[in-house]
Amino acid sequence: MTIKKVLSIAGSDSSGGAGLQADLKTFEEYGTFGLTAITAIVTMDPDNNWSHHVEPIDSELVKAQLKTVFSGKPVDAMKTGMLGSIDTIQIVRNSIDIHQIKNVVIDPVMVCKGENEQLQPENGRAIRDLLVPKATIVTPNLFEACQLSGMRKLSTVADMKEAAYKIIELGTKYVVIKGGKSLEDHKAIDLLYDGSEFTLFELAKINTNYNHGAGCTFAAAITAGLAKGLSVKSAVEKAKVFTTESIKYGFAFNRFVGPVWHGAYNKANQGLNI
Repeated sequence: MTIKKVLSIAGSDSSGGAGLQADLKTFEEYGTFGLTAITAIVTMDPDNNWSHHVEPIDSELVKAQLKTVFSGKPVDAMKTGMLGSIDTIQIVRNSIDIHQIKNVVIDPVMVCKGENEQLQPENGRAIRDLLVPKATIVTPNLFEACQLSGMRKLSTVADMKEAAYKIIELGTKYVVIKGGKSLEDHKAIDLLYDGSEFTLFELAKINTNYNHGAGCTFAAAITAGLAKGLSVKSAVEKAKVFTTESIKYGFAFNRFVGPVWHGAYNKANQGLNI
């Protein structure tokens, strides 16, 4: 048996719902083996209204982690999440080039859930210039799609299509914009664009606040799907269902946050009572 190896280069979320913790759980549920390089430590203070603090990992330590990762056989796919500095972003770009990674998922994390301030705008620009052109697929949410496309607000599918067109022009092969529950629609809509054709993925919205980590989970599921040989379209389609099940069975972690549950998809398909 050959187990596909999947790499996450992302920040650590000690609450377990998002970041590389979400990635590893998703990789495992897909039957792949997860590898990691930690780029930042995110802490959230329950004594200060769950305020976030992001502590970047020194870029040389990120480089050392990646040296460990690539000392084995080539990875079958990789994704990025929160990236702590421009130097780290450059190191990630160099790794993609040197190791000629074929399945590259860029999740352009620019804000923590529950926070409204963009994390280090200069990092967003570096992701746009250095990583998006190397991506198999980029997976922005509505806010991140605005930053990449230069648009002011996305509130309709037509807006998403315009943003997707602009993001493709940056060099990625595919883009999927995560509409989630924020669109002015009764469905949860994600839009895939390959430069010539738009594909909508629509499921009923789940009215819940227990969705911490949904975006990371979606991107990680796409990554694992690509590693296992799915086409981009099929990988996105399965990731949509996987993430929806995860949201459906989310739960309260504390009074501030509720994570998705990554085990829901497989448990439901095994006919277990969840």
